[in-house]
Amino acid sequence: MSAASQAGESGSGPSMRTVVVASSAGTAFEWYDFFIFGTLAAIISRNFFAGLTETAGLVAALALFGAGFAFRPLGALIFGRMGDRIGRKAAFLITVTLMGGATFAIGLLPTYEQAGLIGPALLVFLRILQGLALGGEYGGAAIYVAEHAPDHRRGEYTGWIQTSAAFGLIGALVVILVTRRLLGEEAFSAWGWRIPFLVSAGLLAISVFMRLKLAESPSFQRLKDSGEATKAPFAESFGQWKNLKIVLLVLFAFMSAQGAVWYTAFFYVQVFLERFLKVEPATVNTLMICATIASAPLYVFFAWASDRVGRKWVMWFGMTLALVAFFPGFKALTMAANPALAEAQARTPVVVAADPADCSLQFDPVGKAAFVSSCDIAKTVLANAGVSYANAAAPAGTPAQVRVGERTVVSIDGRGLPPEALAAAKSEVETQIRAALAAEGYPSSADPGRMNLPAVFGILMIFVVGATALYGPMAAALVELFPTRIRYTAMSLPYHIGTGWVGGFVPFSAFAIVTATGNIYSGLWYPVIFTGVSVIVCLFLPETKGRPLD
Repeated sequence: MSAASQAGESGSGPSMRTVVVASSAGTAFEWYDFFIFGTLAAIISRNFFAGLTETAGLVAALALFGAGFAFRPLGALIFGRMGDRIGRKAAFLITVTLMGGATFAIGLLPTYEQAGLIGPALLVFLRILQGLALGGEYGGAAIYVAEHAPDHRRGEYTGWIQTSAAFGLIGALVVILVTRRLLGEEAFSAWGWRIPFLVSAGLLAISVFMRLKLAESPSFQRLKDSGEATKAPFAESFGQWKNLKIVLLVLFAFMSAQGAVWYTAFFYVQVFLERFLKVEPATVNTLMICATIASAPLYVFFAWASDRVGRKWVMWFGMTLALVAFFPGFKALTMAANPALAEAQARTPVVVAADPADCSLQFDPVGKAAFVSSCDIAKTVLANAGVSYANAAAPAGTPAQVRVGERTVVSIDGRGLPPEALAAAKSEVETQIRAALAAEGYPSSADPGRMNLPAVFGILMIFVVGATALYGPMAAALVELFPTRIRYTAMSLPYHIGTGWVGGFVPFSAFAIVTATGNIYSGLWYPVIFTGVSVIVCLFLPETKGRPLD
């Protein structure tokens, strides 16, 4: 680690090796805790949302994954205030302890089958605690390293904080994959999913031990010693226009794109491969482990490059690459990962002909809606099958029809049917639709023999390059844009709105759009719109490379 090998460049106190390793390792462990939930969303939905339909259960799990992110801005405010008033070290010691404890507790929770609604309720509470903790973690770690680093190498040093996300995701994917292989899919789905959560106890102990070795950052200590530390970080950060305008510029110039690009490249792509392209989960895990390992040095490379050519243009390159690659890239993924599906969709498109008044949106985050009209039943089956379809208007009052080439399946209106009859009707329609799809060449799963894994990996790496070029220089840019006295509070809020609200809801929002429209690519409009805004606004961002922090 070249960045960490230089001891004491920033003066007295801990060496840069200690600063970078302790800060990055603790952040990696926290990312591990958070990522295992997103990776196990499908299994979480089966264990904690067993009372919902397959599609509603997955959407609820993805929404709960996003809910953890939703509370990150609040955590940013709570711990940002603490970091600007009390100190950086105390804040991120508390965050890592809170995060690790909540994750360990998830591994002990009773499921819906074991305790009814108590299980999902406790899961929601622990996800909120995780979101609060992670809201305070990133800002503290990035600031701590940056305030120790020399001006001309700040990007390189803080790049190790950025790559900690990759190490956390690698750890999560490796633990999940190994546990899956050792136990088998049946045991893993039943109880083995708890093991990755319980492993976090050991990671927590290591992280706390390493961070206890650290002293306060020199920039904050000088500010505190001089009596100039802020007493009202919220008022200064958001009540003064000179600071508020930087907060808004940061949010729209690159934080919105960061959330959209990074979580599409590393999370929504997993949903897409498993749910729509029917690739085996173990294969998806392996691909993502390889892509994430390849991403790790890219964060540091692009952070290093930003020390030479500037933060702004490296980040702009990353978001622009992602913007132009998303639609063609995901369509290429279909051709490479499941060519039989691509061929079937091109040869025999599916059409749902129904009375528009008979159709409702095909997602329900709270599990309250009952999709029982003939249109809803037909579209639910297709959504569960991951099949794209076009919509055609039919005369009012006629039952919905699913047309697969020359084959037509007439759906059933389940309104007014008793539960047992409704279940039988849905099962009958599903059986007929799946038989029609199979007869026209729609595969039930991706054929490993036809899968072009090198091409899939190459496409994933295009997304990864865009995400790492955007994310690598970001910590240095954020730290350099805000003054020391309000740095923790001011930079943490836009960061966690971008990653928490925009990024965290990428899997949920994109999947919901797909199930509502019937087009497996339509969900990409969510990240594309946010990224497009940032590509334009980023042009107005000032360059901060080498700017002194005091």
